[in-house]
Amino acid sequence: MAETHSEGSAGGDFDLSQFYQIFFEEAGENLDQMEHMLLNLNLETADDEELNGIFRCAHSVKGGAATFGFADVAELTHQMESLLDRLRRHEIQPNAAMVDVLLESADASRSLLARHQAGGEGTATPTADLVRRISELAAGGGGTVAAKVATPVAAAPVPAPPPKLVSRVDGVRNLQISIGPLDRPEQADAIQELFRDIPGLGSVKAAASDRLGVRVFEVETASTDDDLLDLFAFHVAREKVVIADATVRQEPASASVQAADAVGYGFFDGSPGAPQTAPLPEVSGVPSSVDSSVVAKPAPSRNASSNSASQPEAATIRVAISKVDQLINLVGELVITQAMLAQNSRALDPAIYQQLLTGLADLDRNTRDLQESVMSIRMIPMSIVFSRFPRMLRDLAGKLGKKVDFVTQGEATELDKGLVEKITDPLTHLVRNSCDHGVEMPAERLSAGKSETGTITLSASHQGGSIVIEVRDDGRGLSRPKILAKARERGLDVSDQMSDAEVWQLIFAPGFSTAAVVTDVSGRGVGMDVVKRNIAALNGTVEIDSAEGYGMKVSVRLPLTLAIMDGMSVGVGDEVYILPLSSVVESFQVKADAVSTVGQGSQLVKVRDEYMPVIELEKVFQIPRFDFERSSDIMVVVEAEGSRVALLVDELLGQQQVVVKNLESNYRKVPNVSGATILGDGKVALILDTGALVRRSRH
Repeated sequence: MAETHSEGSAGGDFDLSQFYQIFFEEAGENLDQMEHMLLNLNLETADDEELNGIFRCAHSVKGGAATFGFADVAELTHQMESLLDRLRRHEIQPNAAMVDVLLESADASRSLLARHQAGGEGTATPTADLVRRISELAAGGGGTVAAKVATPVAAAPVPAPPPKLVSRVDGVRNLQISIGPLDRPEQADAIQELFRDIPGLGSVKAAASDRLGVRVFEVETASTDDDLLDLFAFHVAREKVVIADATVRQEPASASVQAADAVGYGFFDGSPGAPQTAPLPEVSGVPSSVDSSVVAKPAPSRNASSNSASQPEAATIRVAISKVDQLINLVGELVITQAMLAQNSRALDPAIYQQLLTGLADLDRNTRDLQESVMSIRMIPMSIVFSRFPRMLRDLAGKLGKKVDFVTQGEATELDKGLVEKITDPLTHLVRNSCDHGVEMPAERLSAGKSETGTITLSASHQGGSIVIEVRDDGRGLSRPKILAKARERGLDVSDQMSDAEVWQLIFAPGFSTAAVVTDVSGRGVGMDVVKRNIAALNGTVEIDSAEGYGMKVSVRLPLTLAIMDGMSVGVGDEVYILPLSSVVESFQVKADAVSTVGQGSQLVKVRDEYMPVIELEKVFQIPRFDFERSSDIMVVVEAEGSRVALLVDELLGQQQVVVKNLESNYRKVPNVSGATILGDGKVALILDTGALVRRSRH
């Protein structure tokens, strides 16, 4: 289908392209919402509200696509709308094939919209087969319903209903549309351009205008009021549009009635051309009770119970991510400046500088409040991530011949948008893995005494300064003997004395897979090692718990944000390092005889009957020492990836908020370091990667 763009018309200077981005975002939201409703649709008990909701989503996308001249999207969504219209009118019964084709059509619409958004680059997604299948499904089942409708019913004569005001015999309507009042009456010119740019929309001519800025148009069209309002809404507010159905009876209307139409009778009281008295007048001998008036209808709102003051647009605004990132960076600089002022004011005499120190204390409090408020702008609910999995699982389970229920918990839990984008792929791997490897085939589950339908649960919750995301299934679980056998086969150093937790960690080894058959879903040994690497790059950890025959659980722990964090600063020689406060367990002073040296020079310290590895930061970072008499005697216990280590340092400098700067993009990747920050005195301090230090202790 030929691609057209309505980037302004030949006869005017109105440029529709300025609204492209808004349309693409709204269309994406409508397609996502439609997919969500389709996946939750109960085919046996589908009610009108559900079907109407799905229809409205397709209708909105179609209206916008037609406005901008995206003919391929408009055509496909028009076909979807036709099928959905028959469904909501109960002319046909919904079935799984209809859900499938509507989901595929939503995917195709996304692809077509993405191509338009990219300026038409790439090959257009073919839609001919989808259109054919939709048409067949829309036609199927209609004969039975039609037969029922056509069956005559013996009954007493029923009085004829009042004549409808909406259409001629051929379905084309004569309308009078009032636009305004407008601050700039020329805004209404865009309405005429729509009729020129969109084939088949109809014809329009300007009928009247007044000094209040209201424009009246005479329109001949077969489109519905909703279609017209969706188109007009890109140019003028919906509440400023009044659509009046001019009476068109089965016989031609009299000239006197047409004259009445021309002056606009029937608009709201006080509108231009409206009579000053409430009753409709008799025109040329035609009683007002005869259907020969123009009946006005206000433009229906998206939500009938709301007014212009409570529209969603008034409650939210769309802001580019780049602007939010810039705001966060500026707040980060403010935090650094505030820390610098706080440090430089420590030596001031409170008796002399009381007012200045009070102001600095207020600045400290307000800076923290501002930082928390700005960070909350980037926080989005996990439901955004969770919403993509029902569709994926439905398709995957169908492909594998399995029955799976998907349960989500904690959808309202919020996470930084930057982390959400990066965690989506690892979670997709884990969910697919649960469906493919975890959940058994229905027959196998029944023979094991389980329900034939497996359950995969995705949950999110806040725990301390972290967010924990869990993927659980009630499938076959991990087989310890199989994993150990596969590890030995690959030459890994394993033993039967390893704990379960250590055995489960083996599946994160590169290329490790226990799948007996390689499929296009999984089994090629690519995935779990990538999952762990991606999560580790976010300063996160992955833990596995499993019981063979009962299922498994994968827990992912992440920091709430990567931009600003609470840290503990420690000193080693003349250097300052920052430890993420969420990783710090405790600190204590240690005596030299409490540290034991074992093989290859490794050291252990006993803390409450538990031995843990000791890491000397002085040696790790090769810090030059000029105070030779001094020795490190303070240990800070940190925890990561389920293990603890004791870091040997010279002194504890305190806790503070630190602005995390990406060292890799500004310098290069440094081992055992996750980032850097600027201290109050202007010096740069490295933020330690506690996960990397724990892994170092294991080797």
